Amino acid sequence: MSQTRIDRRFVKLREEGRPALVTYFMAGDPDIETSNAVIAALTKSGADIIELGMPFSDPMADGPTIQTAGQRALAGGQTLPKTLDVARQFRKSDDETPIVLMGYYNPIYVYGVERFLADAKAAGIDGLIVVDLPPEMDEELCIPARQAGLNFIRLATPTTDEKRLPKVLTNTSGFVYYVSMTGITGSSLATDTRGVSEAVARIKAHTDLPVCVGFGVKTEEQARAIGVAADGVVVGSAIVSAIAAANSPEGAADAVSTLVGSLARGCAAARIPVGA
Repeated sequence: MSQTRIDRRFVKLREEGRPALVTYFMAGDPDIETSNAVIAALTKSGADIIELGMPFSDPMADGPTIQTAGQRALAGGQTLPKTLDVARQFRKSDDETPIVLMGYYNPIYVYGVERFLADAKAAGIDGLIVVDLPPEMDEELCIPARQAGLNFIRLATPTTDEKRLPKVLTNTSGFVYYVSMTGITGSSLATDTRGVSEAVARIKAHTDLPVCVGFGVKTEEQARAIGVAADGVVVGSAIVSAIAAANSPEGAADAVSTLVGSLARGCAAARIPVGA
């Protein structure tokens, strides 16, 4: 497949010598106005890649924070077409920042795979993370997505052993998302950064793709610690919590800007030698 915005962004980040800040939020939480304000605030405050959540009624891998965000979005009338509209509106002012749709297969299946891929590409989507589709089902969505020019990003976990890892990496593109702990989203980040470094090195022994690490990152210090070894730092629940605590689209954008700005500083400092 041809080079995507995700590929180009990681080339740029390697030249700058810093890890990516990958930011997640739930589309339509609690409404479209807030989503449009938040996605603009993310890039202005330092996000390098945006993961846009597709709300679903049975999110098996998500913790309470993101589950509740999805419920708020669905209660507000959010749909998959409206989620694509968030990306489409964003592309009117930003044609460079990669956008990855993250969620579950059911809404895509109901929408229709061929129609979904065409509409996602037209809306400016660059990649997909579909957490409940294993490699054994690549013919269902992964391979058609790659043929449509969309990266298909796979998750690896601490329990992905040497026998399973090559299968997980087959047909993966864009980057590998390493989940730094077992459990659900929003769990406390594992404090053993040496273990994270070893896991990243283990994955990199099997692939040239960038490896991004997430699940539990909330602070500038954590972003810096993870960014020392990883090609990217993924932050989701902390951003969703900031949105939930706001009282207006403007308030959500301001809260996200403050949080993401601090996380971006952590990522920028991750490769700076001590004392420089």
